[in-house]
Amino acid sequence: MMPPSHAAALGLVYTWTSATPGAPGRARTALRRALERLELSEDVITDAVLAASELVGNATDHATGPYEMMLRRTAVELICEVYDYDPRIPEIPAFPATGVFAPHPEGRGGGLEALSACLSERGRGLHIVDQLTGGAWGFRLPGDGTKVAWMVIPGA
Repeated sequence: MMPPSHAAALGLVYTWTSATPGAPGRARTALRRALERLELSEDVITDAVLAASELVGNATDHATGPYEMMLRRTAVELICEVYDYDPRIPEIPAFPATGVFAPHPEGRGGGLEALSACLSERGRGLHIVDQLTGGAWGFRLPGDGTKVAWMVIPGA
């Protein structure tokens, strides 16, 4: 786990291991509660929870735990961070030139159809994170054997 001073400084939201039942759902609930305490709008909270859910799911599915979710406020933004113990940065897929949920050029598709197609394929979750954060997300290696997936919460 992170040193206590590190966790306290960043605003620990939730911790879990690969053996924690329902960890992604619990992480979403913990983040929602933390963002509600900050009195953010429901739209901001919903988008942030959806985007963070992708980062939590990726960590749980592909990295070594234990895992932590933290909130950090800078002078200009609110950042959600997900820590894991796999120091490899995942390969980031190419993002489309148009939005993930853009309507089909012939007027067919888009909307729910495009969302279903996007979610039916593995590796597309980071597209959702990119859309919901306006591209303000990424990974960093703090140098202590952990990896951090981070995202800015727009509108916070």
